[in-house]
Amino acid sequence: MPRFFDHVDLRVRRLDEVRGFYEILLPALGFTRDARIEGWFQFEGNNGDVTEFFGITESAAHVPNENRIAFWAESITEVDRLSALAIQAGARQVEGPGFETPAYYAVFFEDPCGNRLEICHRTASATQS
Repeated sequence: MPRFFDHVDLRVRRLDEVRGFYEILLPALGFTRDARIEGWFQFEGNNGDVTEFFGITESAAHVPNENRIAFWAESITEVDRLSALAIQAGARQVEGPGFETPAYYAVFFEDPCGNRLEICHRTASATQS
């Protein structure tokens, strides 16, 4: 199967503002290796020989916008579990979890810097042609 992305490179005002949030959320999403890189907070996922990563670095002028990063979950139960975890970690502006359509279940939230995130699951009826 081809890869659809290699990494996410996210900007925040200050790393210390989001570190605790992402130290809880990213491992739960499968980014389990904490890569120590100066000036970055980065967690990597390992899928055989292919490694994706989610990196975060500071930009003093960072202003959140309307972009959203959505993570896929394997089930509705997993969306619910990750939603509770995100709230525990300090997610803000939480909407859901719930069905957006009969075949799309999601939770929407912001990290402590206001970056928009989502965790979603598409039911079988949404993936069948």
